[in-house]
Amino acid sequence: MTASSLTITDNRTGKSYEIPITNGAIRAMDLRQMRTGPEDFGLLSYDPAFTNTASCISRITEIDGDRGILRYRGYPIEELAERANYLEVAYLVLHGELPTISQMDDWVYEITHHTWVHENVKKFMDGFHHDAHPMGMLCSAVAALSTFYPEAKNGADPDTRRLQVVRLIAKMPTLAAFAYRHSLGMPYAYPDNELSYTGNFLNMLFKTTEVKHQPNATLERALEVLFILHADHEQNCSANAVRSVGSSQVDPYCALAGGVAALYGPLHGGANEEVLKMLEAIGSTDHIPAFIKGVKDGNAKLMGFGHRVYKNYDPRAKIIKRMADEVFEVMR
Repeated sequence: MTASSLTITDNRTGKSYEIPITNGAIRAMDLRQMRTGPEDFGLLSYDPAFTNTASCISRITEIDGDRGILRYRGYPIEELAERANYLEVAYLVLHGELPTISQMDDWVYEITHHTWVHENVKKFMDGFHHDAHPMGMLCSAVAALSTFYPEAKNGADPDTRRLQVVRLIAKMPTLAAFAYRHSLGMPYAYPDNELSYTGNFLNMLFKTTEVKHQPNATLERALEVLFILHADHEQNCSANAVRSVGSSQVDPYCALAGGVAALYGPLHGGANEEVLKMLEAIGSTDHIPAFIKGVKDGNAKLMGFGHRVYKNYDPRAKIIKRMADEVFEVMR
């Protein structure tokens, strides 16, 4: 018997079993040996919501919900939000360390020169109804990219894999902006390679008749911080969806479409949209007391207050609050 193990006595049979503990976890398959007889399939673990089940070993993100801690590759989220930009953080998440100056230059060049999408993507998106939800459009458009890059199926090749990573990081803002513009009935705005990653996204969202759109620096930085805060969050719903679909060895575009679909749901990323709907329903500060009473009486839901993982506080909330104050100053 080793110290890093668990001894379990099956009271059905009186037998005892030694289960190894690795990285603070036991393997569910180790429970299979616990049987009441030859016809018994073996004991299963049951955790439908993954509330206490790990599906992989990861060194990317650490969350300590009790202490309100979030780290990427060991770096506190507060430090990254204060000092880094999104592409630096994306490089960190992918490679395990922040880039050097030369690595960053090469990384920015790669991403910047893959932001354009094939013109047929525009035709594809034009086929959606005028009031199609942008997330439904985005989910479909991401999956459609697999038809433009059939070599992406060769995921065993590291160079092919890396190219798809670059394409996805570069093209997601373009697809998202196109979906948004479609919902407004506005013409699509093409990427501007002279702008930053987030600046270009704002350009594609809001450019109108001007020859060159110059995003507001405060709004650009606020969006940069939001991208950093949402770069990764352990094995959440959408991350698990991508891993589950990708386990079939499908191309990364179809796998990511599964993640977008998961993010669309009101119990995941779609919660942000539910907050906006809630605020519109409240309408005025005069109606807040009646709304809160309705929440307490079980007749309404209070959306956007807290994350189930963080028992103390969400470290992202303080950062977002500061950025929101700066944005409100600009947008008055």
